[in-house]
Amino acid sequence: MKTGIIILCRFNSSRLPGKILKEINGKYIIDYIVERLEVVVPRSRIVIATSNELTDDPIADYCRSHDLGCFRGSLDDVAGRFIVCAKANGFEFVFRINGDNIFVDADLVNEAIQLANTGKYEFISNVHNRTFPKGMSIEGVKVELFEKCLPLFNSYQREHVMPYFYDNTDQVSHYYIYNETTPELAGFQLAIDTQKDLELAEKIISKFRGPHTNYGLREISTIIKEL
Repeated sequence: MKTGIIILCRFNSSRLPGKILKEINGKYIIDYIVERLEVVVPRSRIVIATSNELTDDPIADYCRSHDLGCFRGSLDDVAGRFIVCAKANGFEFVFRINGDNIFVDADLVNEAIQLANTGKYEFISNVHNRTFPKGMSIEGVKVELFEKCLPLFNSYQREHVMPYFYDNTDQVSHYYIYNETTPELAGFQLAIDTQKDLELAEKIISKFRGPHTNYGLREISTIIKEL
């Protein structure tokens, strides 16, 4: 089964425009995300899915110059963009990562992919009853199922991509991953949504004493306690 990862992002976000190409220690946020994912999957299985609006040209230009797959689709129908991207890349099971998840945890991604590879589950998530920090979310779905269910999505579900599967758990074979390592970080804001979030990420990364890919949930938890 071909498993892939789609990073959904926009350049012109309302609260922090251009955040995916903001720099921390000379590295773009998109670089942090992709390099963390590359610990688990080859670059060829990672695709950036942005909109076809002119405002998202900087993202497409970045992908073109860094040999990174890029798909452009509807601005508002994010679920439609997601599934067309997945099918265009031949993915049979696909995971969604948000473009503000600078601290995506490689061990968590690996666990989710291993679960997908068992073939037992159509939907895998660590978001249900959120026990992980925001910014470490991962949601994966069988492409065949997503395509079948898409016509049933309401406008909210089309914008936010995965809510349909939480709303219809009785129709989907699912597996939810829960955080038992650092429960005190349940819901903690690690996603880059505002300038304040960016400043927190800068403080955390300034404490790294080796490659950022060596710092997962447990290590980042220790740093946060010391800030």
